[in-house]
Amino acid sequence: MMLRALAAGLSLAAISAPALAAGPVPSVSGKPAEQDWRTPAPDTVMVIDTNKGRVLVELIPEVAPNHVARLQDLTRAGIYNGRTFFRVIDRFMAQTGDPTNTGEGGSDRPNLKAEFTFRRAADTAFIPMAAPAGLEVGFVKSLPVVSQAWSWADMTADRKVAAWGTYCPGVIGMARDEDNNSANSQFFLMRQPYPSLDKRYTAFGRVISGLGAVRAIKTGEPVPAPQDQMQRVRLLSDIPESQRPKVRVIDPQGPWFAAETKRLRTLRGADFSVCDIDLPVEVR
Repeated sequence: MMLRALAAGLSLAAISAPALAAGPVPSVSGKPAEQDWRTPAPDTVMVIDTNKGRVLVELIPEVAPNHVARLQDLTRAGIYNGRTFFRVIDRFMAQTGDPTNTGEGGSDRPNLKAEFTFRRAADTAFIPMAAPAGLEVGFVKSLPVVSQAWSWADMTADRKVAAWGTYCPGVIGMARDEDNNSANSQFFLMRQPYPSLDKRYTAFGRVISGLGAVRAIKTGEPVPAPQDQMQRVRLLSDIPESQRPKVRVIDPQGPWFAAETKRLRTLRGADFSVCDIDLPVEVR
């Protein structure tokens, strides 16, 4: 099964100017207080040790529960250990997760149904930060999310609105074939923003530490040998307590995040993007 159809036909030359916009602005909103931090659930953090360094990915089950469950399952089964990054495009993404290391394979699990969007409820932990053209843009934990305006909930049968993860740097998405429901084991990590993937590929988490390592992975379509690889992939919860890194991330529900959002909106003006927010993380 070919799962190399990620943005089929896309080459570096096809990446538009907005997709190559400058990265996040450094934070200067003061030092976060204890109340500004949150600790991710250990079973939602993938610890990916690559030959370029360690990468931590927070999975967000609220937006794509079946995709998160699949990566947890395959991680615990050891499927991702030794998998290569076989397709890597500079200023775009790094693709991996094929058990055959060819770019054409998948696991023995059934394919997944697409979770391109999710239904945002009143109790969804969505923190809005901007409201462009009838939409709301914000965060669910570490994942940048675009949503229909909440006012639309008054007109829907389930009293919810559609929302979806948006492809900022570090966002993890699931590769698939031309069939929307063909995702299986392969995934990709964004090196730069590319919002045209929104609602076309399931976004379900984000790199919270190690984006520099992702951007250092050798490029190519396919990548020439020797390819960089995920040497070992574990869930944080499966690492012995004595060896487990302590991880905490800025909480978008806290006052530091609100102040930082206000600062960046003022600084960027009309050019402000949700991708401008770079959530601080502490790993000890």
